[in-house]
Amino acid sequence: MKRYSFSNLILVLGLLFIYLPMVLLVIYSFNASRLVTVWGGWSLKWYAGLLENSQLMGAVMRSLEIALYTAVAAVALGTMAAFVLTRIPNFRGRTLFGGLVTAPLVMPEVITGLSLLLLFVAMAQLIGWPAQRGIVTIWIAHTTFCSAYVAVVVMARLRELDQSIEEAAMDLGARPWKVFFLITMPMIAPSLAAGGMLSFALSLDDLVLASFVSGPGSTTLPMEIFSAVRLGVKPEINAVASLILLVVSLATFIAWYLSRRAEKRRVRAMRQAMDDGAKQNWRPTIDNTVMAPPSAHS
Repeated sequence: MKRYSFSNLILVLGLLFIYLPMVLLVIYSFNASRLVTVWGGWSLKWYAGLLENSQLMGAVMRSLEIALYTAVAAVALGTMAAFVLTRIPNFRGRTLFGGLVTAPLVMPEVITGLSLLLLFVAMAQLIGWPAQRGIVTIWIAHTTFCSAYVAVVVMARLRELDQSIEEAAMDLGARPWKVFFLITMPMIAPSLAAGGMLSFALSLDDLVLASFVSGPGSTTLPMEIFSAVRLGVKPEINAVASLILLVVSLATFIAWYLSRRAEKRRVRAMRQAMDDGAKQNWRPTIDNTVMAPPSAHS
C-alpha cells in the first residue's frame, strides 16, 4: 500500500512539473493587467488584440506553414531512408548511410545551423540560389533535422512487421509498389503519423536553426517570442501560446482517436478473418463425416 501511494505521489508530482507551467500560461493569458506578474482580473482583450498585431500573427502563420511543409517532407524522406535501412540489409556503404541518416539526432543545432548557413551562402555565390534566405531555407533546414526522427520511428515499426504478408502478396502477383501502398503503408500508418506530429512540433519549436538560415521577412514565432521576452513577456505572447496549445491538443486528440479507431477496425478484421477460416476448416470435416459410406458390418 505504501508503494502504491508513493507511486501515485511521484505520478502527481511529475504531471504537475510538466503541465503546471502550461496551466499558468493559459490562466495568465486572461489577465487584464499588462503586467504579467500582477493579476488584474479576467479579460479577453489580449485575444482580441491578436487580430490587430499583424507582426505576431504573421509569425504564427509563417511558423505553421513551415511546420506543415516540414512534416510532409520529413515523413517522405524519413520513410524512404527507413525502408532502405530495414529492407535492404546488405549494400555497400550501409553503415555510412545509417550514420548520416541519424547524425542530426546527436549533432548540436548550432553546428547544423552554421553548416547550412555556409552551404546556402556558397550556393548563392556559385549558382545564384537562394537569392535570399527565407521560408524555403528554413524549410530545408527543418526537413534535414526532422527526417532523422522520422527515420528512427519508422525503422522501429518496420522491424516489427511480419514480412511474410508482403511476400505472400508478391507471390500472388502484386507488384512491389502496390504491396507498399496497399499493405505496408497501412501497417506503418501509426508510425508515420507519430513521425509527422513529431516533425511538426520540432519545426514549430525550433529557434536555433531558423535564426541561422532565416532572412528579412521570414521571422518565425520562436524568433518573435525570443526577441520580445528580452524586453519583458507581453500578454499577447501568453494568448498566442495558449491558442497554439489548444490547437496542438486538439490535433493530438484527433490523431489518437483516429489511430484507436483504425486499430480496433484492424483487430476486428483479423478476428473476422480467423473466424471465417475456422468455419471453412470445420465445414469440410462435417461434410466428410455425414457423407462417409456405411461400414461393411452395417
